[in-house]
Formats: sequence, structure tokens, C-alpha cells
Amino acid sequence: MSLRVAVQMDPLSGINIAGDSTFALMLSAQVRGHALWYYDVGSLAWESLGDGPARVTAWAAPVTVRRPQAGESHFELGAFQTLDLVEDVDVVLMRQDPPFDLGYITGAHILEKLKGRTLVVNDPEQVRNAPEKVFVLDFAQFMPPTLVARRIEDVRGFQQRLVAQGHSGDLVIKPLHGNGGKAVFRVPADGSNLGALVEVFSQMWPEPYMVQPFLPDVAKGDKRIVLVDGVVAGAINRRPGAGEFRSNLAVGGSAEATELTPREKEICEALGPELKKRGLTFVGIDVIGGEWLTEINVTSPTGIVAIERFDGVDVAGLIWDAIEVRVSDMKKVG
Repeated sequence: MSLRVAVQMDPLSGINIAGDSTFALMLSAQVRGHALWYYDVGSLAWESLGDGPARVTAWAAPVTVRRPQAGESHFELGAFQTLDLVEDVDVVLMRQDPPFDLGYITGAHILEKLKGRTLVVNDPEQVRNAPEKVFVLDFAQFMPPTLVARRIEDVRGFQQRLVAQGHSGDLVIKPLHGNGGKAVFRVPADGSNLGALVEVFSQMWPEPYMVQPFLPDVAKGDKRIVLVDGVVAGAINRRPGAGEFRSNLAVGGSAEATELTPREKEICEALGPELKKRGLTFVGIDVIGGEWLTEINVTSPTGIVAIERFDGVDVAGLIWDAIEVRVSDMKKVG
């Protein structure tokens, strides 16, 4: 099956091709004979003249990607043109990075208008309804103690209850819609910087923030587990860099091979059917200490390049297998 694939992503010139999951997906698509188009979410347009179905278009260019030799670019673009995301495309990969702001949400709303006509991966309605640190709240039984709030009084009360349960009192505070380990802070048990942090968070973001106990097991790593159509495809363990407690690769963490614990398998078995039902084809979940689920990443998950390097699993190929099945099923219904 040869597909026409439009990739909604950040500028191609700025990606790190050594570990970028979108680049790996594009390379894999080419091997299968799929034609690729590239566009920026800012060029999405919806149009109706009132005389037929509305059009969803993007200002896009055909693209070829490659592992470059010395002096080569890793991509080559054709001429930009208006691309009809129904007539000219079979699949849209929604792969631009967060932040999960109004621009991201609006892009998802527009892509949702393609439902039943062009497959969007991941399903934009579910991406909009399942941001990383909100969707995970549906699986609180697997999470560490968690507070989502804005009032400092709520945070102090939460901290006191944690201490009463035997926790150290150290907290981690992070934006509800942040990404890549950015703006994640550790608050000592004495709360010496809590007031200042709450002020900054309240000024920077209108939404509540997430508060959890600091988990010492993060020193052993933060596991990224990738699921494809709800089935585990592979995992890596990410260890914090020197002087850091954040293990995200974007902030200096390092990846290593790993295996799933019984608890992690239980988590994946609980999440899998729901992910598949929601049309969340490519998902990355984060688990600390082999037992604490912290995020369900659905916007632009990463990790497939490292998994292939350590485990030899062609995760990109598994994702395209799942996409091809979904497109075939959609055409049968259509």
C-alpha cells in the first residue's frame, strides 16, 4: 500500500536527526514507498464557500529525507503549494512539538474536521482531550500522590499530608502543559523557595500546576515505554545527568537498555485498550522507579530511535504497520 503522507512538524532544518522520532518515521515511510509532504501548523486553513464540503488545506512542499553524507542536507524540499488534506493526502502525521497551547489546540480542532476522510495520527480530538499530565489523572491508581492546583495553601496542605504519610516533604512542581523537562523544580521540605515558585508559575501560566513528592528513585532513571496501538513496542531507561534530577534526554539525560517490571506491565495492560480505542496510535508513557506512572505522552512522543539502537526493534515500522491497517479499514468503511 503506497500512501500520501503530510507531516505537520517543526522546521526540518532544526531537528536533531540522530534521535528525532519524526525523522525516523519519515525515513521508514520512504522505504515503504510512501510519498511525503512537509508543512507547518501555522499554514493550516479551513474554508467553506457554502456550496459543498469545507476544505482543509496546508501550504506544503514534497520532501525527501536522508541520512546525509558530508556536506549534504538531511532533507530536500520541492515547491510549496496548497495541499488539500482530503483530496491529496491519505495520512496526516501530527508531529509538531508542544507547548500544548491555544495554537496547538486550534490546530487539533482544524485537523478534527478531516475525521472519516483522512487519517490523522494521533487522533486530533483525543490529543486535544488527553494532554500529557491531564489524561494520566484517569489512572491515578498507578501515579504517585499528586496535586493539581494553583493556591499555595493547597500546596502546603498537600505537603503536610505527604509528611504524615512518611514522605520526606521534598516536592516537585511542574507546569501542567510543559514538555521536555522544562520548568520542573524541586522544592525542599522546608519550603524555602515555594512562595517564589508559586508566584512565578501563577504569572507565567493561567492553568493550575502539578505537584508531586520528590521520588528518590528518579536517580535510577525514568523509563520511557512506547506503545503502538496499545501494545508495548519497547522501552528505554533515561538517567539524569550530573547535578540533575530531571532525566529527559532534552536536558542532558542519557538512555540505556532496560526491561519492564511486573508493575510496568500491569500499567501497560491497563492503558493499552483505552489508547487503541481513542485512536492514539503512537504513545510514550513515563514510569519512575519501575512503578510510578507520571505522564502519558500523546502529542509528539519520542524515544523510538533509542529503542531501536538498544533493542533492535523497528518501532517506526510497527507504527506504519498500524497506520496502514487503519487507512485500509477507513477506506473499506468509506
